[in-house]
Amino acid sequence: MLANTALAVMWVGLTCYALFGGADFGAGVWDLLSGGAERGRARRGLIEHSIGPVWEANHVWLIFVVVTLWSAFSTVFAAVMSTLYIPLTLAALGIIARGAAFAFRKASTELWQQRLFGACFALSSLVTPFFLGAVAGGVASGRVPPGLAEGDVVTSWLNPTSVLGGVLAVLTCAHLAAVYLCADADREGRPELARGFARNAVLSGLAAGAVACAGVAVLHADAPELFHGLTHRALPLVILSAVAGLAVLGLLAKHRFVVARTAAALAVAAILWAWGAAQYPAMLVGGTTVTEAAATPAVLSAILVSLGFGAVVLIPSLWLLYATFQRATPEQPPR
Repeated sequence: MLANTALAVMWVGLTCYALFGGADFGAGVWDLLSGGAERGRARRGLIEHSIGPVWEANHVWLIFVVVTLWSAFSTVFAAVMSTLYIPLTLAALGIIARGAAFAFRKASTELWQQRLFGACFALSSLVTPFFLGAVAGGVASGRVPPGLAEGDVVTSWLNPTSVLGGVLAVLTCAHLAAVYLCADADREGRPELARGFARNAVLSGLAAGAVACAGVAVLHADAPELFHGLTHRALPLVILSAVAGLAVLGLLAKHRFVVARTAAALAVAAILWAWGAAQYPAMLVGGTTVTEAAATPAVLSAILVSLGFGAVVLIPSLWLLYATFQRATPEQPPR
């Protein structure tokens, strides 16, 4: 019971990182695709305004997941980190480069500096979710066996399922960001930007759906256990994700951007929980179950109590942060 509770809490943190951090990465993808300095100025300005207050806060969820995995399921942590250290290191470097470039671009006054740091920010936003998705694919396809560095450090993340996971991660992040930015642009009274991001959201959503459909054949051949779980135990969640994804497209067409945000978040959360349900009770496919990987009951109890106290401070603080910057910007009085 304690082990399953700790796993569920960790998965909630992973879901929050996918929804908030994912949209953060996706905003960088649209920054990259916004065009030249003049043509893309308005779009980049909205992106910077939208993610500026929260771009560091989003990584709280990643830290939460890593620390929970390390303390509650240390054997799984050791196996994942020692086998998948190459993509994890590249993802960490991407996060660092992305954050530094975002900060330096805001402080730069020369156009060439803004372009240099902007390119670094945008490219890091593209490659980082790919590596994180590749890590997920390596774990889900059973290429991370128990033990220290027991898996192949290259093929564990360079394989069909990992490539599928990386591409889906990039497209999903881009889709989430575009949907979120529609509402931001509409709230700021900029309908032309809202329409542009709505088109981006539809295109990225269709692309993600097409890749997911093509990925069925990939999983059937490369990750049969995951494929079986997704088409049996986790099938209701897969269907829910597909229905929510289609609902997003309809809501965007009707310019119901705030409701579309909820539907997009539901689609992503559902597929993430579908992966968990398909793999459960294995944390390492074919190797280690939740019960086998869990820490002792005393340690799990201490972790859950600590997380409970931390949530009392963290959740209201993040809620206040997000709510504050989701309000419409008041008009400036004339000077």
